[in-house]
Amino acid sequence: MPALVPIRARTDRIFDIAVCLRPFRAAGPRLDAERVGRTLVVHNYGHGGSGWSLSWGSSAIAVRKAMAGSPREIAVIGCGILGLTSAILAQRAGATVTIYAREVLPQTPSSRATGAWTPDSRIALAQAAPPDFAALWEEMARTAFKTHRNYLGLPGAPVEWTDFYSVAADEPQNAAVPAAPSLDFADYHRRIADLLPKARRLSRDTAPFRAASVYRSENMIFNISDYGHTLLNDFFIAGGKLRHAHFHTPSQIAALRESVAINCTGYGARALWQDDTITPVRGQIARLIPQPAVHYGLSYRHVYVVPRRDGIVVQAVEGGDMKGFGDTNDAIDRAEADRAVTTLAELFSPSHWQGGPPVTSNGDPGA
Repeated sequence: MPALVPIRARTDRIFDIAVCLRPFRAAGPRLDAERVGRTLVVHNYGHGGSGWSLSWGSSAIAVRKAMAGSPREIAVIGCGILGLTSAILAQRAGATVTIYAREVLPQTPSSRATGAWTPDSRIALAQAAPPDFAALWEEMARTAFKTHRNYLGLPGAPVEWTDFYSVAADEPQNAAVPAAPSLDFADYHRRIADLLPKARRLSRDTAPFRAASVYRSENMIFNISDYGHTLLNDFFIAGGKLRHAHFHTPSQIAALRESVAINCTGYGARALWQDDTITPVRGQIARLIPQPAVHYGLSYRHVYVVPRRDGIVVQAVEGGDMKGFGDTNDAIDRAEADRAVTTLAELFSPSHWQGGPPVTSNGDPGA
């Protein structure tokens, strides 16, 4: 086992906290088309916690529908990850594209994601998704995975592979505490099990943490700052235009000069399209000051860590898929962030840590 560098998990190293309301639809993302006046509107929203992961696959479907009539110009509504991937794919299909958006990616809710490849994170409910959705999801996941590979090895590492450790605490489960109520979220990961290496349990001698069990796996992550910058550059280099706009009704989209539009407004579609099938899922991330030598993620006691270059992401995930479900509160909860980082610090105390340089009582590498 190569030695690992411990994460400096201290609350005074938190430099950013962000909250996002993810758009969940029980039936899965909306990818249908409709006419609004003379305009063909193709929808591409409602991906729950899987927007970044499925972006290229979902956008490929939306662009196919948008290009069915071979339009010369296409409008894309929204400049998050789905808006950008839709715009770039429409350009590659031969259209001139203008993005109309209130915010550009660094300011959009897309930028507040964790940045890990999670293609079936709250993507649908098992009993509410259409019968053919599982196959459609697999198509999106495989297309997106293949396209993400094109961004490996680029300057800034917009997409990269990293190790992940799943660390189980040594404390016994409290049987007296009832399980939290949960919905039957769809789980399609077995359909793409061939894409990722299998998780393997490490022996106590080789595991970097002293715990009841430690599993190591590998996954793709998105360094969102670099990735977003790369996509925006690709869009502008190909002749794309960006217009500031804030739409309140579909008729305003129909008034644009383009006769085809792709609607990538995410949670904003709930108000814009009066789509009550969208349920908000509140998610908060805290970012610790980056450590270039930390190139591994982990989960421990309901804390999830993604080692992005633009800040080590720490997220509290107690409650599983139900955490934040139906919660419209987008205010930052500093106490939640502090608790998550403090829990993470336990893992790098001398009693738990055996993966590299010795650590001091505050979690920093020793001399």
